[in-house]
Amino acid sequence: MSMRALVTGCAGFIGSHLTESLLDDGHAVLGLDCFNDNYARDIKLANLSRARDHDAFTFLPLDISRGDLQPLVDECDVVFHLAAEPGVRSSWGERFESYLRNNELATQRVLEAVRPTPSKRVVYASSSSVYGDAETLPTPEDALPRPYSPYGVTKLAAEQLCRLYWGNHGVETVSLRFFSVYGPRQRPDMAFNAFCRSALACKPLVVFGDGEQTRDFTYVGDVVRAVRAAANAPGAAGGVYNVGGGCRVSVNDALRLLAALADRPLDAHYLETEKGDVRDTGADTTLARKDLGFAPQTRFEDGLAAEFEWMRGTARARSGRFAVAA
Repeated sequence: MSMRALVTGCAGFIGSHLTESLLDDGHAVLGLDCFNDNYARDIKLANLSRARDHDAFTFLPLDISRGDLQPLVDECDVVFHLAAEPGVRSSWGERFESYLRNNELATQRVLEAVRPTPSKRVVYASSSSVYGDAETLPTPEDALPRPYSPYGVTKLAAEQLCRLYWGNHGVETVSLRFFSVYGPRQRPDMAFNAFCRSALACKPLVVFGDGEQTRDFTYVGDVVRAVRAAANAPGAAGGVYNVGGGCRVSVNDALRLLAALADRPLDAHYLETEKGDVRDTGADTTLARKDLGFAPQTRFEDGLAAEFEWMRGTARARSGRFAVAA
């Protein structure tokens, strides 16, 4: 049965993939994005290029922390709330106000708009950053959250808003804690995007830390499958679920794979660990497997190759545009 979905942050990395997946399966999508300044507007517009070819896609540029969401929510069957101010390292200092507005206030506005129709499912994109330096690896959902960055604090606060709107008003929220998502369209500030750019341009790349830190890298296609499953799983309302890739990989191991893909050695420069970065992450996805039927399908090597090839294609397209302009 087709539905009409509201996707906040539809022009972003994960949001654009989710939007395309829904449209390809015959659903209608109302997409919202405010094009905030965390990266270039033209990149986000490019993310929407396929979606905008669909007659069932409607795009509305809107800051959800300020705009009127009620009429938009009323015309949709499910809300996928992916809009956020991303990034651990940039969440310190003066930008923190943006994190409060775009992560906490925006989420409260979404939940208030859904409150009159509480059976309308809200799937919220949370983050593994809520765990901080977890004492247990892999980490289960009932581990004590200990955010290690302002970003993690705001994602946890928004997650708690979802929980209290479920507990007090019966709003069917499902929070998904994403672990280190990667793949085509990854944001320019994220590690693999930067590593791929450096490898393709034969330029030095920067690694914060010794490279032996590990992450549970999760391919964007697997994340989209989890998000869509959370919209329909009957017993998931009010729940919190880890969404991970299924294995921990060190940054140095990822660089070795990239060097093979680039067919050249990489010139990696190692700097001190950035404030807010944790040593290791790992998702215990037992609960997501049980309630959502979630299981990651993409091997890390294949997902990284897909991102590298996308970056190669993007670089060629840009060089072609510059050549024509010249």
